[in-house]
Amino acid sequence: MSSFLHLPVIASTSRRPVYVAAFMGAALLASPLALAQTASGNGTMTTHQSRAAQAEETVDQRIATLHQELQITPDEENDWKAVAQTMRDNAAAMAKMADAKAGEAAEGLTAVQDLQTYASFAQAHLDHLKTLTAAFETLYDAMPASQKKIADGVFEQSHHKEASTAG
Repeated sequence: MSSFLHLPVIASTSRRPVYVAAFMGAALLASPLALAQTASGNGTMTTHQSRAAQAEETVDQRIATLHQELQITPDEENDWKAVAQTMRDNAAAMAKMADAKAGEAAEGLTAVQDLQTYASFAQAHLDHLKTLTAAFETLYDAMPASQKKIADGVFEQSHHKEASTAG
């Protein structure tokens, strides 16, 4: 299972701290419920609309993959839709935040501002993770024990793959 997470190639070093912070915030979401950040083929960041469309497509791909891996039943669809919508909302909010922070960083950041930017992404990630956890918990609680074991395995497998590619 792929985490669908890519570090964008940054053409301008003045934007690097913002994108590193955005990546780290996204990386924290890289457990099975991931946000993707992508770059265009020529090594520069794509336009906001294109990045947003790519992130939406990637999140939707991840949602479809999880739906299949978790073996979501028709009875669980309403709870699943809440999880999927939360994933989309979180991804959109992170993309919007990354764009806003990129604009701020265009003129350069001090070390303190860089740390503050990182902290704001980490806090946003935490807030999003709490929202996602609540939505997923409702779905998980409705699953039979056999399906919970499948879900546990999906998440465990994802964490093992992340750990092996992190170093």
